[in-house]
Amino acid sequence: MSSGITLSAATRQNLLSLQDTSALTATTQNRLATGLKVSSALDNPVNFFTAQNLSNRSTDLGGLLDGISNGIQAIQAANQGITSIQKLIDSAKSTANQALSTQITTTGTATSDFAASTSSTTSVSFYVNGTSKTATIASNSTIDAAITELNTQAGSTMFSKDTTGKKIVLNASAAVEFKASTDQTALGFAGGSTSTANKYGSSNDTISAGTDLTVSGVDARKKLAEQYNSLLTQITQLAKDSSFNGTNLISNGDASNKLHIAFNEKDSSNLDVQGQDLTSAGLDLDSITSNSGATVDGKGNFLLDAGIKSTLTSLSSASDTLRAASSTFGSNLSVVQNRQSFSKNLINVLDTGAANLTNADLNLEAANSQALSTRQSLGISALSLANQAQQSILQLLR
Repeated sequence: MSSGITLSAATRQNLLSLQDTSALTATTQNRLATGLKVSSALDNPVNFFTAQNLSNRSTDLGGLLDGISNGIQAIQAANQGITSIQKLIDSAKSTANQALSTQITTTGTATSDFAASTSSTTSVSFYVNGTSKTATIASNSTIDAAITELNTQAGSTMFSKDTTGKKIVLNASAAVEFKASTDQTALGFAGGSTSTANKYGSSNDTISAGTDLTVSGVDARKKLAEQYNSLLTQITQLAKDSSFNGTNLISNGDASNKLHIAFNEKDSSNLDVQGQDLTSAGLDLDSITSNSGATVDGKGNFLLDAGIKSTLTSLSSASDTLRAASSTFGSNLSVVQNRQSFSKNLINVLDTGAANLTNADLNLEAANSQALSTRQSLGISALSLANQAQQSILQLLR
C-alpha cells in the first residue's frame, strides 16, 4: 500500500545511497569489532567451512603434541638410564680388574723336618685353587724325591726345601689347602684345627692352615666379588627407575613394553619404540657366588683368574649392548624431535591459513570506515540539495 508520500527521483536516489552507506558502515564496524571478515557461513560459506576444517586439524595436531612431548621425555629418561648404567659397568670392570691384579699366595716353611714313612707309601691330598691333587710319596723317600712328586702333582714348582735341606718350603702363587691335618703333618707342617666339609664339592673337605702356613689374597678377592654383586644390584635398580610418566623402556624387553607415538590425527603416521631389558639379568651379568658354575665346586668368589677374565668378557659384551641400545634410542629420539618440530610448524601453517580466510585487514577496514564516514556526510549534503527545490515551492506558498 502506498504511503501517499511522493519523493523526487533525486531525493530517492540519494536516500538509497545513504542506506547503502549505512549498511557498509555497519559491516565495517562489525569487522573492526570482531577482527573477522567472515564470522559465519552467511558471510562466505566456502571460506568459513574451509577455515573451520583447517582450525579443527590444527587443534587435533595440537592435542598430539603433548603425547609427542611425553614420548621424547620417556626416550630421554631411557638414554639417561643407559648413561648411568654404563658408569656402573665401568665400575664393575674396575672391580674385576682389581680382583685380577690381587695376587693369591700361599707361603710357609714346615715346622718339622721332613721324614718319609719307612714302612709304606704316604698319600698327601691337597688343593690348588680348589682343584684336587694327590701326591704319592714312596717309603723311605728323600726330601728331594718328595718335593719332586709334590711339584709334579701340583703342576708347578711351588714346593722346595729350606737352607738346612731338612724342611719343606711352600711358596705358591695360588691358594694351597690340605684335605686333612694328616696331609699337613706328613710334610712337616703344623696341623690345622678347623675342617670344612665339601668345600670343593662332594667329599672334597679341607682343613684350615696351620700356624706355619699363610694364605693371602683369597679374602680380598671375596670382598671384591661382594662389591661386584652390589654393583649388579644397582644396575638392576637403576634400570627399573629410569621411567617417565609410567613408561620405562629399559626395564624389560617384553613385546608389550612398547612406546607408541602418534604423529597425525588418524594415527596413520606413528612410531613404536620397543623397550629393552637392560637390567643385570638382561645384560647377561651373573652375580658371583662361592661356585664357579652351576655345580658346587667352591671355586667362585673371584678365586680363579679364568673366572675373572670371563666376567670381564661379559662386562664388555654388556657395554656393547648398551651402546647399541643407546644408538637405537638416539635414532628414535631424533625422529620424534623432528616430527615435533614439523607438527608445530604445520600447526602454524594451518592457523595462518584459517586466519587468512576469515580475519579482517584492520588497516583496510579502518580506512574504509573513514571513507564511509565521509561518504555519509556527502550523501546527507546531497540529499539536502535535492530537497531544496521543494523548499523553494514552500517559500512561494507562504
